[in-house]
Amino acid sequence: MNPKAKTARRQNIRFGIRKKISGVAIKPRLSVFRSNSEIYAQLIDDINGQTLASASSKDKIIVAQKGNKTEKSKMVGTAIATKASELGLKEVVFDRGGYLYHGRVKALADGAREGGLKF
Repeated sequence: MNPKAKTARRQNIRFGIRKKISGVAIKPRLSVFRSNSEIYAQLIDDINGQTLASASSKDKIIVAQKGNKTEKSKMVGTAIATKASELGLKEVVFDRGGYLYHGRVKALADGAREGGLKF
């Protein structure tokens, strides 16, 4: 598949998801971005346009761990869950960012659930 067509398709899916979900201060949006080598997660308050917390596979604690990309994605999920609990957040709205819900995206969601977040 043409790389430009692939990213355009993901953007259209992403925009459709964003029409339906939105994050507020008490129940922020857990947004996921996945590149070929890394994965990033953010807790976003869409009303105020603020990022409340973020975690990525580039964090020092996660880089020091051994494991494949899926295992590191799960660590990112638990890291974002601990940051959310420090802020007093227990519920989030999951935004998969146009990616299919399997592999690294699913591992991140599972890690966040194990960390105590509810979707």
